[in-house]
Amino acid sequence: MSSRMYKPTDHVIKKSYLPSIQKYKEMYERSLTESELFWTEVAQEFQWHVAPKPGGFMKYNFDITKGRVFVKFMEEAELNVCYNLLDRNVKNGFGDKIAFFWEGNSPDDYTRITYRKLLDLVCQFANGLLAKGIRKGDRVAVYMPMILEAVICMLACARIGAVHTVVFAGFSSDALAERLSDAKAKLLVTADGAWRGERMYVYKRTCDDAIEKARTFFKHRVDMCMVVNHLDRVTPGGSLKSEIKDLYNWNEETDIWWHEVLEGESNICPPEWVAAEDPLFVLYTSGSTGKPKGVVHTTAGYLMYAAATFRYVFDYHRRDVYWCTADVGWITGHTYVVYAPLANAATSVMFEGTPYFPKVDRYWSIINKYKVTQFYTAPTAIRALMAHYNVEDGNLTMPDLSSLRVLGSVGEPINPAAWLWYYTRIGKERCSIVDTFWQTETGGHVITGLPGATPMKPGAAEKKHPVYYSSMDTFRPKQGWDRTVMIVHLPNKSNRTRGFPFFGVEPKILNEDGVEIEGPGEGYLVFARPWPGMMRTLLEDQDRFERVYFSKFPGYYCTGDGVRRDEDGYLWITGRIDDMLNVSGHLMSTAEVEGVLASDPRVSEAAVVPKPHEVKGEALYCFVVLKEGLQFDADLVKTLTLLVRQKIGAFAAPDTIQNAPGLPKTRSGKIMRRILRKIAVGDHEVGDISTLADPGVVEELFNNRPAEAKPKTG
Repeated sequence: MSSRMYKPTDHVIKKSYLPSIQKYKEMYERSLTESELFWTEVAQEFQWHVAPKPGGFMKYNFDITKGRVFVKFMEEAELNVCYNLLDRNVKNGFGDKIAFFWEGNSPDDYTRITYRKLLDLVCQFANGLLAKGIRKGDRVAVYMPMILEAVICMLACARIGAVHTVVFAGFSSDALAERLSDAKAKLLVTADGAWRGERMYVYKRTCDDAIEKARTFFKHRVDMCMVVNHLDRVTPGGSLKSEIKDLYNWNEETDIWWHEVLEGESNICPPEWVAAEDPLFVLYTSGSTGKPKGVVHTTAGYLMYAAATFRYVFDYHRRDVYWCTADVGWITGHTYVVYAPLANAATSVMFEGTPYFPKVDRYWSIINKYKVTQFYTAPTAIRALMAHYNVEDGNLTMPDLSSLRVLGSVGEPINPAAWLWYYTRIGKERCSIVDTFWQTETGGHVITGLPGATPMKPGAAEKKHPVYYSSMDTFRPKQGWDRTVMIVHLPNKSNRTRGFPFFGVEPKILNEDGVEIEGPGEGYLVFARPWPGMMRTLLEDQDRFERVYFSKFPGYYCTGDGVRRDEDGYLWITGRIDDMLNVSGHLMSTAEVEGVLASDPRVSEAAVVPKPHEVKGEALYCFVVLKEGLQFDADLVKTLTLLVRQKIGAFAAPDTIQNAPGLPKTRSGKIMRRILRKIAVGDHEVGDISTLADPGVVEELFNNRPAEAKPKTG
């Protein structure tokens, strides 16, 4: 059964690069059958120091039975990403065009920067890096709020051939220390702190702790820490309890202010021409083993793919103003805040604050202020804001949003109610919604809608009962029920459509035996060929790269997600089929959280599963088994919650921690997570439990569910 389709309106179609589904199909077919010609035409838009050679377009091996997995794209060519994002645009007449409108946490803090000024500052900072001994191939860690210096630092690294690794500034000092060590970072660039809403975050203090932990626990020394003096220049979101200078320590041997690095440096810095397959950046994503994976993206392919996806998915035109709300610490911020917009000479909004400060209309006020035409955000924000805007009562008014043409969704499920609210209340039934599926590993959108071309589907037919999937090893597709990135769905919850593959991407649906499912059907989402922007390896861990992504189905890249193709050809992502959690768009592994919980000396064992959450998409539901004779109480719950916040970050804080007398395990010792997911949502239809070593533990776990986890009655 298909859900209702919403056709693109004339408001969108009249400006669209692809004004019909037929145009998309023709271009998509050409991207597969004439792939070298297709991407060569994209490449001609950019400046090359050594031009790509005919016949050297793409070399790869996806089949681990035939040797090492590799992907090489235009490998003999040379270019510089920063040059193509800034110098090229200045030379093409866009020097005075606004690159970014920067909007601070307070509405009183805002500025703008042109392409020419951005180039000047990037060159100055690049020269400053060179003066401090940073060279091509060195790794520079970045732990920054959403300020322009984050972009400047990333582009300065690209200019001199250094490799940046940006760490989301919500991660704890422990998580930052692990990434600093794994990347072997020589330099850490941060800010003294920032305000988000009424709360101040002192990043310098976190960085000091991380540098010390990297040295003590990982035997890695970070040579230098560069610090942006940000707090002194912005309006406080709340009251200051002490002087800013007293919030952190200063080490004269290793710490240096950003403005001192720039002092006296020239605004001319010749670019370092690098090979097409030289690394551009490393970005860490959670792994199912708990150890973060350092995803490596290279230069030419990433640049071209980012540029192409941005242009067509957001239907960007020269006079548009684009806004992606993602943080630069995630892949969405890398690709669709920094690299892709600048590659298209776009004008973007960069926002430091939250949707709710100083009032809940902040997003809409910014859209109105800058006349934003493309708005790209996460469903978590949409769902949270819905609660403040009752459509029937009209209890809050919105400013004029008529500038909008394209609305985007990224990172997690958007349920039909949120989709329809987004479409009607924000888009006024005039805008196209592009719901994008991609991963840190893919570099850019791989399955998506396209404005003007693809009709939109907000949700799927509901089923009476939810269906649960276990880990990748035991995944069995269930016909007729969908879920999205959420591993569990409650009754009356529908799912998320993604649309169709982007150009050059060839998705397949495989069953457990690796047999392709053609036509409508459900199974594993894999890709049969590489595209220019995909990851090349995991940092210094090629074996893990091959094991995680290519061992399940030799000859295919396995995404770790399930997928369903409906009778109209739409692809629906049915969710993670490995042990991963997705909370407000932050992907983390169960093993990572379980390891933190088990580090408390009172905890014998822990298991974590996702539970559906109306706002966050998923919340963490934790089961902890205590050592014999110890008591489970509110103080323990508080301690464990704070421990997770400290070790991983506030976004990972559990919603529920349950006392568990034991865990449902098979006789071989494997935890049956599908049963824990059932317990988390209170669904007693757990299926066959005869293979459990102790079937009685299931009823005990149901009886032990905390009161706040049980549905309210009456």
